[in-house]
Amino acid sequence: MRDLVFPGGTAVLTGAASGIGAALAHGLARRGADLVLLDRDADGLAATVAAIRAAYPDRRVETHLVDLADADATDRVAAEIHSAHPRIRLLINNAGVALGGRFDQVTLEEFLWVIEINFRAVVRLTHALLPALKAEPGAHLVNVSSLFGLIAPAGQAAYAASKFAVRGFTEALRHELVDDGVGVTSVHPGGIRTRIAASARVGSGVALDEYEAGRKQFEKLLTIDPATAAEVILHGAQRRRGRVLIGWSAKLPDLLARVAPAGYGRVLALGMRQRPARPGAAQATPPTVPPAEAPSVATDAAVPVPSPRAGEEAAAEPGRRA
Repeated sequence: MRDLVFPGGTAVLTGAASGIGAALAHGLARRGADLVLLDRDADGLAATVAAIRAAYPDRRVETHLVDLADADATDRVAAEIHSAHPRIRLLINNAGVALGGRFDQVTLEEFLWVIEINFRAVVRLTHALLPALKAEPGAHLVNVSSLFGLIAPAGQAAYAASKFAVRGFTEALRHELVDDGVGVTSVHPGGIRTRIAASARVGSGVALDEYEAGRKQFEKLLTIDPATAAEVILHGAQRRRGRVLIGWSAKLPDLLARVAPAGYGRVLALGMRQRPARPGAAQATPPTVPPAEAPSVATDAAVPVPSPRAGEEAAAEPGRRA
């Protein structure tokens, strides 16, 4: 399959208001693509658009405000985009949310909120826009999974479940779409320097002092600039890479999971100088904080949110929003 050609094509991108999403929008504009940008954060999206139009006045930029937790709204926006753009060269499903806490520390509502945004919205948008991708010669699909789509540490049952699902969905599509000439890339960022750790939603059963301890540990691993991550993603898409891992913080855990698929959890616990706690244990383990690449989509979902910040990822990290 030939390299992806950006100039003159339409790129649809979710989570474009900040972080990796905003950096992807700028990278796409710089490469000559016209943009269809989705996010729930009106102010952040407006700032992204203003900066792009100032730097690249010839680019066409269209925006859609949508809460991806709202299935009906997501379907409506997807139908509008398909109607306006019957041919799409690139779709990047980048937006998402994070939730800290063991499975027994989060409510079912909180768990399913993560699944709705991180996985089901990806499926909905891809299903609706796949005909437009097939209609465009040389089109490409990028789904942003996570480091936690490669490994599943304690404290991230909901997030890892959603990101493993994105990974499996993307890999299946890669095989299914070969004959249609549509390239497919699964992206697994490691420690991207965004505000995800500070803004991640906390399960309603998680003690805040526990979560804060885990957050401070994890923030030490966040070293990669979002703009660098965006360039790696776009280069991988251009070269039609099936899988893109960003940083050694993703590559080393991936290797560890391959070498010790059933035992890597003990190594991770030692690395964090913690041991996974069981319900009723004398000392609980600080919940693992999602990698900073993790999306940050603000939503109106009625879910209890203990601080750090009510509302999401509320105003998300500069990671991803939609």
